[in-house]
Amino acid sequence: MDEILNRLPKKAGEKHAENKKFFKNLKTKPPKNLDYIMQGLHESEFGRTDCLKCANCCKTTGPLFTNADIERIAKHFRQKPQVFIQQHLRIDEDNDYVLQEVPCTFLGADNRCSIYEVRPKACREFPHTDRKKFQQISQLTLKNVAVCPAAFNIVEAMKERVGRGK
Repeated sequence: MDEILNRLPKKAGEKHAENKKFFKNLKTKPPKNLDYIMQGLHESEFGRTDCLKCANCCKTTGPLFTNADIERIAKHFRQKPQVFIQQHLRIDEDNDYVLQEVPCTFLGADNRCSIYEVRPKACREFPHTDRKKFQQISQLTLKNVAVCPAAFNIVEAMKERVGRGK
């Protein structure tokens, strides 16, 4: 897995222009069954991908925390939301709550999340490849393919299935 993760940013960089063009075309003329296609590709990829062997998303990026996330996680820790914020979060340049540091403080040495049952919405939905109207999150997906090997594979499979849009 380490070798895959070491090569991933370079591979994603090499595909960036192609992916950007593909997503631009996908946004202007998405196939009618895109959500169905994406759901199938997502399920297929995650049927053979074990996130616990990777956890690169938790090691290299931090999720956005919504107010609902903060309330839920603070309740889990039996603390006030403001205390949770002070201990774990900061406000980023987009005025969103994010982790103070990465890797995620809730990630264990075994790649398991210590707050898995109450984790942020962004973590539950990552890498967002089964999201409806997938074509609307192309900028996020361009970033995620450099972090998540599964997202990279799903996008490559999608280009094959839908057409490269050249």
